[in-house]
Amino acid sequence: MSDHPVVSHDEWLGARTAFLAKEKEFTRLRDELSRQRRALPWEAVDKPYVFDGPRGKQTLAEIFGPRSQLVVYHFMFAPDWDAGCKSCSFWADNFNGIDVHLAHRDVSFVAISRAPLAKIDAFQRRMRWNFTWLSSSGSDFNYDFGVSFTPEAQRGEGAVYNYTKHVKALSDEVGISVFAKDEGGAVFHTYSCYSHGVDMLNGAYHYLDLVPKGRDEDQLSFTQAWVRYHDAYDE
Repeated sequence: MSDHPVVSHDEWLGARTAFLAKEKEFTRLRDELSRQRRALPWEAVDKPYVFDGPRGKQTLAEIFGPRSQLVVYHFMFAPDWDAGCKSCSFWADNFNGIDVHLAHRDVSFVAISRAPLAKIDAFQRRMRWNFTWLSSSGSDFNYDFGVSFTPEAQRGEGAVYNYTKHVKALSDEVGISVFAKDEGGAVFHTYSCYSHGVDMLNGAYHYLDLVPKGRDEDQLSFTQAWVRYHDAYDE
């Protein structure tokens, strides 16, 4: 921080406006990438997944409610864990209140984990979150959409995550999946992303990318080693 160049206002403005041209080009490229993402082909979802939630048992089609689009955040919370993942909790701190806005653009939003509903409910009360969070316990949903791995899949060549094989230490990973439902009630899988692909849902990281130190994670033992549950940071 102390070694950063300090210049006159005119020099600062010149550097800032030159960089603005790069930002605008990036925005154009991002818009085009988003257009191409929306144009990707879909696949039909025929398996009858059932989830536990505040409204009891629901199928994947029922989770949509009256809307035709659904975003699922795959929250890392395995059945034998006592709490949800700290990093996913960092992401989830961005979720409260977004559902009403998404609903007005024909989108429903939920988090889904393999943990039983009682554990999810207890942890959600602790974190004071109010977004819809469902349990996929007893179904193949997490496995089929690439965020949970059997012990057998974790051995040998590893498990498929983010469309390539990795040796996974954890049974559950993070991801986002998007679905669409037609007027006849048929459900389609339109998109999934994993790993750093979920950064788009973390508003705090986007703010950190604006400040001089950035995310300030390069010297840590691992990315997000600094992250705590929001009620566990030291004052």
